[in-house]
Amino acid sequence: MNVNTAIETRRSVKSFDPHHKMTQAEIDQLMSLTMLSPTAFNIQNWRFVLVTDAVLRHQIRSVSWNQAQVEEASLLIVLTADLKAWEKQPERYWKNAPKAASDILVPMIGHYYANNDQLQRDEGMRSCGMAAMTIMLAAKEMGYDTCPMDGFDFDAVGKLLNLPADHTPAMFVVVGKALKEAQPRSGQLAMNEVVISNTF
Repeated sequence: MNVNTAIETRRSVKSFDPHHKMTQAEIDQLMSLTMLSPTAFNIQNWRFVLVTDAVLRHQIRSVSWNQAQVEEASLLIVLTADLKAWEKQPERYWKNAPKAASDILVPMIGHYYANNDQLQRDEGMRSCGMAAMTIMLAAKEMGYDTCPMDGFDFDAVGKLLNLPADHTPAMFVVVGKALKEAQPRSGQLAMNEVVISNTF
């Protein structure tokens, strides 16, 4: 499947086959592709919690507006952001770069994020958003459907996952085999309403 087709056919599916299981090889392939998603300064600040435990899935569903796809999809991925990834051995992110580049960029990471909680959170959300799109397009190419989600109690999910204090949930993406197609697109805006040339 080419990228255009994946983009055009990706839809947010709500009804999944609860009996379908993804293989570990499929999950590994999906996550290895996802880990190629871009992040600022290459800090790779996403953390992907793959929720496979049935009891935990049920508990998460209960704080996610009782949405069935949380339990019934083959895979529940909770995308979380490590808000302090920028200060955790940042030299790791440039270990394969030329020393001249690393010597400039590693200190720059600290200067950019230090003492700016809003920027740290914004960066995490941006990174998780890009990773979520990678998951959805890669899954489509693999023959799976997906649904991105933010309809859940962020604090409750964080507690259920035992998230560290310096992490925050960003969103879910569920992956699986659709039982029925999504409804027709409900109303795309015209290009001239959303694409602006130069200035408003």
